[in-house]
Amino acid sequence: MTIAALRLLKDQERRLLAGHCWVYSNEVDTRATPLKGLEPGQTVALFGHGGRWLGYAHANPHSLICARLISRDRARPPGSALWAERLRLALDLRSRLYEAPFYRLVFGESDGLPGLVVDRYGDLLAVQLTSAGMERERAALLTALEQLVRPSTIVLRNDVAVRELEGLPQAVETVLGTAPDLLELTEFGTRFLVSPLTGQKTGWFYDQAENRTRLSRFGIAGRVLDVFSYVGAWGVSAAVRGADQVTCVDSSAAALERLMENARRNQVADRVRPVAGDGFEVLRELRDADERFDLVILDPPAFVKRRKDLREGAQAYQRLNRLGLEVLSPGGLLVTSSCSFHMDRDAFLGAVQQAARRAGYQLQLLEAGQQGPDHPVHPAIAETAYLKTFFFRALAS
Repeated sequence: MTIAALRLLKDQERRLLAGHCWVYSNEVDTRATPLKGLEPGQTVALFGHGGRWLGYAHANPHSLICARLISRDRARPPGSALWAERLRLALDLRSRLYEAPFYRLVFGESDGLPGLVVDRYGDLLAVQLTSAGMERERAALLTALEQLVRPSTIVLRNDVAVRELEGLPQAVETVLGTAPDLLELTEFGTRFLVSPLTGQKTGWFYDQAENRTRLSRFGIAGRVLDVFSYVGAWGVSAAVRGADQVTCVDSSAAALERLMENARRNQVADRVRPVAGDGFEVLRELRDADERFDLVILDPPAFVKRRKDLREGAQAYQRLNRLGLEVLSPGGLLVTSSCSFHMDRDAFLGAVQQAARRAGYQLQLLEAGQQGPDHPVHPAIAETAYLKTFFFRALAS
C-alpha cells in the first residue's frame, strides 16, 4: 500500500522531536506536499523539511491540527496490531492502579492513541472518537477493545463538540449489547448511579476521583457546601466521610435528583440538601444570609475554553473563589478546581490568591492535585495536564 507523504516547513519538527504529536496546518510545506488531496483520517508518512523521518500520522486537511503522530517506528504503521498493543498497555496500567474496573481506560495522546478516549464502567465501555483518523479506524479499535476487555456493552459517546472541528457528526450509539439507562459504579467505597448514555462527559468525572479521596485526610466535619455539584461526586463523598450537613448546588434539577438518589444509596440522604440555582447567585444569597460553612468545594466547568478567553475566565475564577471564601468560616477549608487547560497552575493560584485578599483571608496551601493516574500526563504535551485542584486553609488576615 502506498502511503502519502507530508513534509514540514523548515524548523517545524522541533516540537515533534521533543515528544509532541500534533502538526498544525501552517507548519506543513504545502508546495511540496499539498494538504488538499488528502482525505480526512488518512494515514500519512511524516517528514521534516530536510527529509528526516518523523513517523506515521493521521491527517485531516480540514482541521487546524492537520496531523496527529501515531507511530515513530517505520516498521509499525497504524493498524490492528498497533491498536491491540497500545490498548493492552493502557489496560495493564489501570489494572495495577485500581481494584475495581471503574476508570478512564484510554486517555488519548498520553496512551499513544490521540483522538481516542475510553471510560470503563465495569462491563460497559464508553468510547469517544474525537479525530477523523480514529473515526476511520473505528471498526478495528472496537474489535481490539472487545477482544481485550470482553465487555458486555460498548457505547459510542460521540456527542462532543470537538468532533465538529474534525468535520465529524455528533451522535450517541450503542454498538454492542444493550446499554442501561443507569448503572452503578464504586469510587473508593462510595456508590454512585450514573447514566452512560446521557451523563456529562461519558457519565462520570473520573479525573477528580483521587482528589476526592483526599478529603478524608483533612477531617470532614461540620457544614459543607458543594457548588457545581452535578450528581454528588464531591458532596455525597463528603457526607460519607463524616460531614454533618452538605449543601449541594447545581443548576440542573435532573442532576440534583440523581444526587439525592446517590445520597440515599449511601445512607446519607438525611445529611444532604440539594439547592437548584446558578452557582454564583446561590453563593451571593448564602453570603447575604450570613451563612457559614466549614468546607467549601468549588468544581466548576471550564471558564477558559479558548486562549483568547483567558482574561475573562480568570476574572470568573476570581469572583467564584471570592464568593466561596465569603461563606467560609475562619480556619475552614476551601477545595477549588480548574479544568481549563489555557489557565495554568500559577495563573489559577494567582486568581485564588487575589480572591482571598479581597475576601479578607490569608490562605495556606495544604495540597495541590491534578487529574488521577488513569489520566496520565504526557511530559511533552502540556495539553494533557489540564486539571488543577487546590486544598487551602483560610485564616483571617
